[in-house]
Amino acid sequence: MDKLTVRQLLEAVGGTLLGGFDDLDATVDSVTTDSRDIPEGSLFIPLQGERFDGHAFISSALEGGAAGCLTARERDGYLPGKFYIKVRSTHQALRDLARYYRLTFDIPFIAVTGSVGKTTAKDMIAAVLGARYQVHKTDGNYNNDIGVPLTLLKLERRHQVCVVEMGMDHAGEIDRLAALVEPDMAVITNIGDAHIENLGSRENIFKAKSEIFPHLKPDGVAILNGDDEWLSTLRGKLPQKTLFVGRGEGLDYTAFGIETGAASIRCGIHTPKSQFQADIPALGEHMIYPTLIAAAAGEELGMGPDEIARGIGAFLPTKMRMNILRCAGDVVILNDCYNANPQSMRAAAAVLGSAAHRRKVAVLGDMKELGPGSEQFHRAVGEFFAQAGCDRLIAVGDLARFMAEGAKAAGLEQSAYFPTLEDAKEALLREVRAGVTILVKASRSMAFERVVEFLQESIPE
Repeated sequence: MDKLTVRQLLEAVGGTLLGGFDDLDATVDSVTTDSRDIPEGSLFIPLQGERFDGHAFISSALEGGAAGCLTARERDGYLPGKFYIKVRSTHQALRDLARYYRLTFDIPFIAVTGSVGKTTAKDMIAAVLGARYQVHKTDGNYNNDIGVPLTLLKLERRHQVCVVEMGMDHAGEIDRLAALVEPDMAVITNIGDAHIENLGSRENIFKAKSEIFPHLKPDGVAILNGDDEWLSTLRGKLPQKTLFVGRGEGLDYTAFGIETGAASIRCGIHTPKSQFQADIPALGEHMIYPTLIAAAAGEELGMGPDEIARGIGAFLPTKMRMNILRCAGDVVILNDCYNANPQSMRAAAAVLGSAAHRRKVAVLGDMKELGPGSEQFHRAVGEFFAQAGCDRLIAVGDLARFMAEGAKAAGLEQSAYFPTLEDAKEALLREVRAGVTILVKASRSMAFERVVEFLQESIPE
């Protein structure tokens, strides 16, 4: 972050100084909300939640190196040489500060949302644009009402493009986040079933994702999945330029001649301006969507086919997003345990099914926030893996038993359910053998990285 003075902070958040501090030219060069990680000279913003209140850690944060803090209430005492800025709400002040700071940058901002694949799309866009530009992107999965402001506040003057991921689980969230970003490009990867428990229907999810469009600049560009039944209805409906990507007829960006290798995909890419070959260093034909989205973003920013192809080849997925772990003894682990919903499970089943001449094992856990249809969604996932040619399915968790039942009903006899990871360990150990590919996937709250760690520790040296 560029340095901001106390004077600028006061202007940005509409706050007032407390205590005896009066140096309005004092500066901060970073912002943190985590009292356990206090960069020297930073601004500490104490957030409040149902079970925590960061105000309790203000003194320790300041003693730990923060130059000053925001606070929603006056203090009993004030440390000398530290500034305290009083605001009505520290959460709103974080948003206000991020918006103020974002407006100091005259560079393209690209906002990415969608039910499935938004992190992968964000990473692919950043990889492609990185072949020409200095790109700042959302770190990991910092895509909520705290993560997006912090992402904006990490921008530096060297950056030429900013790619921001935006998540949601309730109506109104994309509206608030997009208002902060005010994007030049708006990307929606698809409309799926993630968070349907909160939103009630795919139609409502579509409406919630579409909250991005009123904040897209009038001369901006929307890049949408043209194969998605909901997004395809937007053809000719938006006032901004709209580009559609996918496999269907009449789309602006399409892939052809798709060939799947052991650890990559090769395909041709057709755009309104060119046609070229690309090697995607990832598994699964679903990867053509983030690739085409990134190609569209690249062409909009003036990149040529050689640059775009080079950027695609430099793609690296975020941790736990279909990471390919090649282990000793010819054991391959597909670590895709960051999150899960029916659409991403179907894509993962296709990836596992493409592991030719190998034993294919799926270790699957619960999918959360699917509402009343959760049982049927889980049964359908079991069917996906049976139909994909999976040899063994190990289901772990309260809802995962329906996956095992669905797989068995679809003909996959080697399906088993275990309530906990501890219960499943013996079955997992039997699968650690030469020539096996093991997919590990579940919703984030299941913490299935523990499964990956257990499998890695079980592989003989």
